[in-house]
Amino acid sequence: MFVAVYYFRVKPNCEKAFIKSWEDLTKLIYEFENSLGSRIHRKSENEFIAYAQWPDKNTWENSGSNMPESASPIRKIMKESCEEIRTDHELEMMSDFLEDNHFNS
Repeated sequence: MFVAVYYFRVKPNCEKAFIKSWEDLTKLIYEFENSLGSRIHRKSENEFIAYAQWPDKNTWENSGSNMPESASPIRKIMKESCEEIRTDHELEMMSDFLEDNHFNS
């Protein structure tokens, strides 16, 4: 599995538009580009960190060509709501112990 870690610095008063567009775009990427999903976290008032999981780096690198036309305005809103967007890390997973359910001993 491959993981990309992203950094977003959102313009003041644009958080709601950013989060909504990130969610909508992430759903489309999951549906049309074979991603394994993504999570986003708040770092500070206007900074967010997201990571997206992919089957492999090749799938991530070649993503984008299968997106529907409806993704373009969503992508535009997301970009316009940010002062900065960057990919901070490209990582190959070695071990995975994340669980969606609470561990019961």
